Amino acid sequence: MMRFSFAMCLLFLLGASVARAGEPKPPADLVVLNGKVWTVDPAMPRAEAIAVVGERIAAVGSNEEIKKWVGPNTRTIDARGKSVLPGMIDAHVHFSTGGFDISGVQLKDTRTREEFARRIGEHAKKLAKGEWMLGGTWDHENWPGAPLPTREWIDALTPDNPVFVSRYDGHMALANTLALRLAGVTRDTPVPAGGEIVKDANGEPTGVFKDAASSLVYRVIPDPTEEQLTRAVKAALTEAARFGVTSMHDISSAADVRVYQQLLARSELTARIYCITPIQQWEAPARTGIRANFGNKWIRVGALKGFADGSLGSTTALFFEPYVDAPNTTGLPNQMMFPEGNMQKMALGADRAGLQLAIHAIGDKAIRMILDTFAEVEKQNGRRDTPRRWRIEHAQHMHPDDFVKFARLGVIASMQPYHAIDDGRWAEKRIGHERGKMTYAFRTFLDKGVKLAFGSDWTVAPLNPMTGIYAAVTRATLDGKNPGGWYPQQKISLAEAIEAYTMGSAYAEFAEREKGSLTAGKLADIVVLDADLFAIAPERLKDAKVVSTVVGGRVVFEGKR
Repeated sequence: MMRFSFAMCLLFLLGASVARAGEPKPPADLVVLNGKVWTVDPAMPRAEAIAVVGERIAAVGSNEEIKKWVGPNTRTIDARGKSVLPGMIDAHVHFSTGGFDISGVQLKDTRTREEFARRIGEHAKKLAKGEWMLGGTWDHENWPGAPLPTREWIDALTPDNPVFVSRYDGHMALANTLALRLAGVTRDTPVPAGGEIVKDANGEPTGVFKDAASSLVYRVIPDPTEEQLTRAVKAALTEAARFGVTSMHDISSAADVRVYQQLLARSELTARIYCITPIQQWEAPARTGIRANFGNKWIRVGALKGFADGSLGSTTALFFEPYVDAPNTTGLPNQMMFPEGNMQKMALGADRAGLQLAIHAIGDKAIRMILDTFAEVEKQNGRRDTPRRWRIEHAQHMHPDDFVKFARLGVIASMQPYHAIDDGRWAEKRIGHERGKMTYAFRTFLDKGVKLAFGSDWTVAPLNPMTGIYAAVTRATLDGKNPGGWYPQQKISLAEAIEAYTMGSAYAEFAEREKGSLTAGKLADIVVLDADLFAIAPERLKDAKVVSTVVGGRVVFEGKR
């Protein structure tokens, strides 16, 4: 039987769009000229220009070579000597939530408790009576003394609107008294396993809920209508195009997936989405025969998200040793870890059905528990010829002994580098200097042979990939106190950071043959920037802007030059 190489298959898929040597070339629909093209393809790392026919890349090469593809109807983008990269693939977003947050109350940059309360009061005036105020993404570490907020701060300002605004990591939220009343929460309300209701000295709820306890309030918040959700997703798509994000791995609900399909049917979907759905619901796709990487080039499913613990900022990330600033706790296992063995049971069933596992684990103990779970799944379900591509989402605080196991199991570190320069402002007060050495350990992961897939965790962090690339390369914390890098031994190169945001993320969704590099035959997902990233100082990386975003040969964003 004749064996066809991958390159031959791509030529077959493209048909006449790729001409053989010596044959006339068909006109390109789009060409990018005069670029500093960084292809992320080791066969041809650098080039000047790209030709696109239909939705795929037809050729990558010099200006002279690509100009031969230009016809009377070819659209030309002049990169003007600036960087041209593969479309960015964000490996971890909360996409519709980001769309809602764009138009919601903005609390992330508040610097005092007074400003926090004032913005909530001002936003309440824009809402109809009884309408919930959500989102916010506040960060109490920005406030003098880092106090946790309380409902008393905002009650007088929100008498007619229930409030439930989240900390930016999504693991803690503040309710006002009206929200508590609607949720039926009192001092005597039982606390769900894996959560905490923060109380004052008199035993009364302060309004702050951690992790699983937040479900007590979320259960009474009305679901958004389909129209509201569609508006939010379209707003998020506009934001993604602006930042050169052409694909994302979204932590999706069933409602999100429906909206994505509707937008695709109307030709309004401008980014590719790998939908990661809740692991608790693994039996639904398993029963219908869905396996990892099921779908088309725009929407695919088959990955499942689980949680092992909480977050560092909420002191709910699970560690072996107590927190330095909260010695009474080592963190909280997520409710999915209860009863004992529950996560393993779900993982075994999902893996047996051919579904991909992507588990949130932040603290060193939580990461160890999930690695042990994966090892047990491999033991019981058997090894496979093709990698399962298991993922640990965040993988923030590693125990030094666990890198080898990470690599042996082929687990992907799905990480968000911006968190390093954000959390780095205060992480050591939580866990001390020694544990900090293995925090956001990008260099160690790569040196140990672990694949990195980079993302943002939007809306926890900015969607803009350039801020993530800057963070991975410089590790310069946001407070300016570590200009040489917070634990600089964990820095990686610019080329490595770009690869983690492109081919690394493509691999994490089984799509490295279709996207992730600028290679003839792959989908024409391209980003043109206003700077040559390899010629500027690392500290300027965060300031680079997107000039053009191309998805499947279609220009979906054009910015100012």
